[in-house]
Amino acid sequence: MASCNVCFRKCEIREGSTGFCGVRSCRDGKVVCDNYGRVTSLALDPIEKKPLRRYYPGSAVLSVGSFGCNLRCPFCQNHDISWSEESFVYGKKAEKFSPEDILRAALSCADRGNIGVAYTYNEPLVGYEFVRDCAKLIRDAGMKNVMVTNGTASVDVLEELLPYIDAMNIDLKGFSEEYYRKTLGGSLEMVKEFIERAAWGCHVELTTLIVPGENDSLEEMERMSSWIAGLDSEIPYHISRFFPGFHMTDRQATDVRLVYELAEVAKKKLKYVYTGNC
Repeated sequence: MASCNVCFRKCEIREGSTGFCGVRSCRDGKVVCDNYGRVTSLALDPIEKKPLRRYYPGSAVLSVGSFGCNLRCPFCQNHDISWSEESFVYGKKAEKFSPEDILRAALSCADRGNIGVAYTYNEPLVGYEFVRDCAKLIRDAGMKNVMVTNGTASVDVLEELLPYIDAMNIDLKGFSEEYYRKTLGGSLEMVKEFIERAAWGCHVELTTLIVPGENDSLEEMERMSSWIAGLDSEIPYHISRFFPGFHMTDRQATDVRLVYELAEVAKKKLKYVYTGNC
């Protein structure tokens, strides 16, 4: 039996079994990461796609993804590599890369505008050890490290990564503990603590996907944008439109007019507000 301390669940993992995320397991009484170096996705993306709008705009970044996640968002757009049953089968067969392989891949794209590596697609924090080991090499090579995350991790894990991470886009999926707990299987308080610390350590941008009937009220946006402004009113904030998919097909796409209305609410408190998927 071993204890995992990555997120609020603090899974007690039996020998040979995995925790909730599906990738942290117990071997010889110690927690190990089954997705270490297992790369399911590798692509050169515009930095704006992360989305990061105010960090090296116009540049490209090599996006690296593995498999596994510690949330259960029913609308996940990357469910094929995050937490669907198929993702774990596919992920364990994925090609294995060393941190040195990732560095070589990043350097090979430098002539196409690549500034570094983005750890993204699945939830990178469930395999933070690989992120850390890659990020050290990328930093030493004079390139940048970007992380796209749900922010569901302890501050201790964040402190281990922050010396090497230059920018993050963090999902703030809503501002209700009930929504996080019942719909996403997460913890709003843990995400808030993560964002607060990250905002002091690197460039941070935040994203909220507006899901009809879940987190789409003007009142919730007022509370959310006020909280963000309390950290720093210049934190860039992305408000994105939901489209039905995966396990959430019981509602229509978010009304575009509502997305723009919510953005106007956020702009009362925040300097940089962007709409997405509209």
